[in-house]
Amino acid sequence: MTAATQTGEEIPAAARVPRLSYFFPAHNEEANLEGLVEEALATLPRIADTFEIIAVDDGSRDGTLAIAERLAAANPDVVRVVHHEVNRGYGGALRSGFEASRYELLCFTDGDRQFRIADLARLTARMAEPDAPDVVVGYRIKRADPFIRIAYARTYKLANRIFFGLRVKDVDCAAKLFRREALEGVRVESGGAFFSAELLIRTLRKGRSIVEVGVPHYPRTAGSPTGARPSVIGRAVKDFWLLRLRLWANRDLALKRGRPILGG
Repeated sequence: MTAATQTGEEIPAAARVPRLSYFFPAHNEEANLEGLVEEALATLPRIADTFEIIAVDDGSRDGTLAIAERLAAANPDVVRVVHHEVNRGYGGALRSGFEASRYELLCFTDGDRQFRIADLARLTARMAEPDAPDVVVGYRIKRADPFIRIAYARTYKLANRIFFGLRVKDVDCAAKLFRREALEGVRVESGGAFFSAELLIRTLRKGRSIVEVGVPHYPRTAGSPTGARPSVIGRAVKDFWLLRLRLWANRDLALKRGRPILGG
């Protein structure tokens, strides 16, 4: 059986979950934010009995915060806003989303609308399968990005496989679903673009299970991407090598570094 969302997309009944926290980072996403929240409000009732939507404004300089606060005021039972006075970076924004989430299942996308909320049902349906994985990671079936970003991603994927044994098809795909208990005791240091990879690396080293499912990817139609900026790449490279060197030096001590992903 399937259920149609208000946007006409069908969601399998098996994908429905009791409670779900959905969050997204937003840095200067005034052109995307309202549409994303409206899409989530229309779609998440078909995926979860109870849900929350958390917009993490990461020091935006445009109208992102004002729009997010207006939407939260209009939907106080389900929409909340976390605001950073200054930009903390992608990982810092995701960390705030994890820390603010209240329910047993936590998922996120980016704030640029390159993923459809209905496709989160692919992740919840996979989590409901008999092997009951701890984490479901999306991979972009056909990536809708410029060639340079795809080239960076392929190199990055190979480096994570060689140096960390992270055998994930699409490390930075911004469609991920976690069981809350799988994140207990997991600490992450990076606040930048390495955050997603480090989170998966440390989760695996805690003995948690990670599986993958394909999701569609759509071109960005508004706003400007920041992931390919030299400063962003440089920070990710630095964080990558800091973790690798610390794991070589003292694995147990390295895994104790960083803040708990669930706060505290």
